[in-house]
Amino acid sequence: MTFFAIMNIGFDAKRAYHNNTGLGFFSRVLIRLLAEQFPEHGYYLFNPKPGKSFRPEQKNIYEVLPAAPLHRLFRAVWRSRWVTRDLQRLGINLYHGLSHEIPTGIPKTGIPSVVTIHDLFPEIYPEQYKPIDVKIYRAKLRYACRNATKIMAISEETKGHIIKTYGTPAEKIEVIYQSCAPAFTVIETAEKKAAVREKYGLPEAFFLHVGTIIERKNLLNICKALNSIRGDIPIPLVVVGNDGGFKDKVTAYLREVQLEDRVIFLSEQLALAGKKPFVETADLPALYQLATALIYPSYFEGFGMPIIEAMAGGVPVITSTTSCLPEIAGTAAWLADPDRPEEMAAGFRKIYEDASFAATMRQKGLENAQRFRPEVYAADVMKLYQSIL
Repeated sequence: MTFFAIMNIGFDAKRAYHNNTGLGFFSRVLIRLLAEQFPEHGYYLFNPKPGKSFRPEQKNIYEVLPAAPLHRLFRAVWRSRWVTRDLQRLGINLYHGLSHEIPTGIPKTGIPSVVTIHDLFPEIYPEQYKPIDVKIYRAKLRYACRNATKIMAISEETKGHIIKTYGTPAEKIEVIYQSCAPAFTVIETAEKKAAVREKYGLPEAFFLHVGTIIERKNLLNICKALNSIRGDIPIPLVVVGNDGGFKDKVTAYLREVQLEDRVIFLSEQLALAGKKPFVETADLPALYQLATALIYPSYFEGFGMPIIEAMAGGVPVITSTTSCLPEIAGTAAWLADPDRPEEMAAGFRKIYEDASFAATMRQKGLENAQRFRPEVYAADVMKLYQSIL
């Protein structure tokens, strides 16, 4: 039997504390899972400023804020460069950059590092970003891929992009699939689902889309698919996600085809009712499980977490034939060309009208979700850590 020493593991925790979308969820889920399943180690979260999005309860998790006056004044520089002094001061054995970057100069400290690369979208689709953001992202990605001890890619698709774009040796990259939060694997009670339905004013039946309202998430084509079935399938679409600059285009289409009453923008509806304009994390599993199906036909994703969140709760999924989405969905989802709303509409019809088919999809989804079990995920990441020490 091989025994490993107790480690002090450092994390770039900016997004864990301050990001409420995918990168933030990824960071919080991983840190909590590691601290729970490997409690012998210490987990140090390097956070440039106090935040409210993360309140870990485990006693082996320690928040580290910039202490020196100069570091507090220039928090971004502390996070990207000066933090290396704190890594050495605290005896950090390994550092994990959770989202595309590691501190400049970390190789000189002798502390091994892992960087998680979720995607290379700024490299592959630069037209989707502001030029200054592309320049910054590229610099950070290139530095991290060149200088990290190991790269943790979240899909084979992302690994392939890293190799092609940077010429990184394949053996330097480990593909480790993410896991959803354990709460999504719990089948909620009828009482809990009824309470969530009432709390958010949800209809009796609905299709669900989860994601920021941006062009690549493809909400416009989802609405076109919904329009094509409006006379046959009477249930609406519930959209959970903030506007990322694309909502006006979607709502203009809905007005044009007079479909506004069939698409519920949940954040907007909650705000109009004088409530907080977001779904509380504890309510998300029940919200998924109330849905007839999740529709997630993105053009490109690094992973596609909503697919696993839905499948883990037994919800049928319609997703894309593109990017990493078939890799994550396996044979358990209805795959549609993201440019062909009629293929999405066919999925809506089949799931809604064929109860046997929908039941088979739910079972296949539950089985596929087993590939991404939390305990498997945490063990794979810890194995990666131990491989470089």
